[in-house]
Amino acid sequence: MEHIDQVIDLLTLEEIDYCLYRGQSYKTPWNIVFGGQVLGQSLHAAYRTVPKDRILHSMHAYFILPGNCDIPIIYEVDTIRDGGSFTTRRVVAKQKGKAIFNMAASFQLDQPGLEHQITMPEVQAPEDTKSVEERLKPIKFLSPKTYKKLIGIDPNAFEFRPVTNPYALPPRNHEPYLKVWFKSIVKANVDKPMQQQLLACASDFGLLRTAALPHQTKIMMKKMLFASLDHAMWFHKDFKIDEWMLFETDSPTAGNSRGFTRGSIYNREGELIASVAQEGLMRIRS
Repeated sequence: MEHIDQVIDLLTLEEIDYCLYRGQSYKTPWNIVFGGQVLGQSLHAAYRTVPKDRILHSMHAYFILPGNCDIPIIYEVDTIRDGGSFTTRRVVAKQKGKAIFNMAASFQLDQPGLEHQITMPEVQAPEDTKSVEERLKPIKFLSPKTYKKLIGIDPNAFEFRPVTNPYALPPRNHEPYLKVWFKSIVKANVDKPMQQQLLACASDFGLLRTAALPHQTKIMMKKMLFASLDHAMWFHKDFKIDEWMLFETDSPTAGNSRGFTRGSIYNREGELIASVAQEGLMRIRS
């Protein structure tokens, strides 16, 4: 995906019946549907059935089966409840009649109340931070195959700038903490629901990377399988996807071929705009 408009088009589904929508996929380097795409598309499907005065505040999703990039995805929305303040939806994504993903999402009226938040960590500004492409330059000359694999993970529609270098050579193990500035490369003049869909899509990048940091030397010597298993997200404040945001992640634990990661997303003013949690498969292939 080279341009943010392509991502928006990808997330915008075709309505084929009441509460039934169809979406396409972009071809990933790993030939399996990207989880962030399904997150964004499922939110789009849910939003199509929600009153205009309700805004998403949380979503909880499970990735059930790997998706085929060459087959359309059908999204079925269950309109579970429309309450006085909250609206609840369930979305199931299917290919060939089999569920590959399901999600529960909750939407709420704008209702001001008590407020507090933790402080954003102090980090260097995005202008003073190298992009992923710049971080990978040494690898490009030493191992073109590895470079091609790593550079293909992040979509070109978004720019990612790691505060510290997770790709340092020679490979070494790191503490499971990662801070990355990111935003869309060009302006995205879209409404709040689409802003949330784009952020959900982008939030799936890098989470498992954090869980893998303590195991870099082993990963370089083994064939690994990485895949998102679940994804939870909470939205706290308004934001703009085309302005710099800091994605701070940590991985408290890994075991039984799974890695668990948490994330906090801040705007440049230090406001916490979203929180994320994910568990992913980290399996050593025999």
